[in-house]
Amino acid sequence: MKGYIDRFEDNGFAVILVEEFNEEFVVSRERLPEGSTVHSYLDVTIEKNQISSMRLDSRVTQSEQEKVDDLMSKIRSKNKGSKFKKK
Repeated sequence: MKGYIDRFEDNGFAVILVEEFNEEFVVSRERLPEGSTVHSYLDVTIEKNQISSMRLDSRVTQSEQEKVDDLMSKIRSKNKGSKFKKK
């Protein structure tokens, strides 16, 4: 199943969202696969309500990032600026 690295906490942990379970899991950043960053997608295995294994899914991460980039580009192109003048 897929997990998504939502954020890194200041205390050295990562929060991983698993939509299939509608849950978030907190794991040590040291356990993350090499190359993992915030917004990376992972293939995760969950046993006894904990993530037992993780593998970085670079293909899905790149595909999803491209979708976000395209959407942001469309939003920026529609922005005509503020109607208010700066003083």
